[in-house]
Amino acid sequence: MDSHVASPASVSASDVLAAQARLRRYLDVTPTHYAERFGCWLKLENLQRTGSYKVRGAMNALLAARERGDLRPTIAASAGNHAQGLAWAAYRLGVQAITVMPKTAPQTKIAGVAHWGATVRLHGDTYDEAKLFAAELAAQHDYRLLSAFDDPDVIAGQGTVGLEIASALSPDVVIVPIGGGGLASGVALALKAQGVRVIGAQVEGVDAMARALRGDDRIIEPVATLADGVKVKVPGHLTRQLLADLIDDVVIVREAELRETLVRLALEEHLIAEGAGALALAAGKRIAAKRKCAVISGGNLDAGVLATLLQDVRPRPPRKPRQRKQERLMPPAVRASAHAAGPSLSHLIRLDTSRIARPEPEELLT
Repeated sequence: MDSHVASPASVSASDVLAAQARLRRYLDVTPTHYAERFGCWLKLENLQRTGSYKVRGAMNALLAARERGDLRPTIAASAGNHAQGLAWAAYRLGVQAITVMPKTAPQTKIAGVAHWGATVRLHGDTYDEAKLFAAELAAQHDYRLLSAFDDPDVIAGQGTVGLEIASALSPDVVIVPIGGGGLASGVALALKAQGVRVIGAQVEGVDAMARALRGDDRIIEPVATLADGVKVKVPGHLTRQLLADLIDDVVIVREAELRETLVRLALEEHLIAEGAGALALAAGKRIAAKRKCAVISGGNLDAGVLATLLQDVRPRPPRKPRQRKQERLMPPAVRASAHAAGPSLSHLIRLDTSRIARPEPEELLT
């Protein structure tokens, strides 16, 4: 954690608004999409620059540092998406960036970082090992160490996802994946004042933040998971304090549920999401709300992994949404007359439905 990260008061909703103003000229608003078979709105951050929401926090951090006069090279540890976001932001701003990634990081993410000209260092087998090495390099060379999640500027940048959701569809619930907690903290800062419930999603055995929020501070090695983007052993200090005050709940998803959701997204909604990207939607089926929105946080999935999943995972057919029968729209008096007249007259009665208001998509599911 950077030295200036001291307390939850060091980042607020006003910082999220300031981040939105900074990012407007660099990043477009990502679309929202209603996934009817899931009964859930989707915030498509897999269509963001570099394929992930992470570019928001990285770009905001570099812009904020420039405003403060801090022009040092920036170094970051990342399983992939934060590194890609930092690399793209540094390329756009013409500054130097160094990324430390675990040797197990997906090749598509390593290639994405190198494409934008950032220096790539591979170290260790986990994010936490890469994080320690990045901190050593920062101390040796006086680089600015930029956390992937435990930094006020990063949190504020990620929070712009929440502002865009609120302006697009006024949700009751927003579901976000949690690794270190940067996205969840930022979205909660942006939405809690508007009365929106924010619920986090973690994978079974990769649930450090959920345990920390319950007061369990044990450091447990995360299990192997498709959701490499949230495979964090030690959650953020700042994010933990923020989420303790702001998050409404954390849902734990089984690995099999996550895999099935990712395949269904590809086959039914024609959307490619990485493991962490499909996590919030996998949790969404356990959450009751009239208008819920899941953040599809990233789409940087190796082609080989996707091919294996499509071959091995056979999702169950989704439940068909209930539809109102047409005869229920017929006025009661007309329906009674038709019934009294018998079948010879009832088939002649036609109801003009062109003037009847169509229900919203989510109403078909209630």
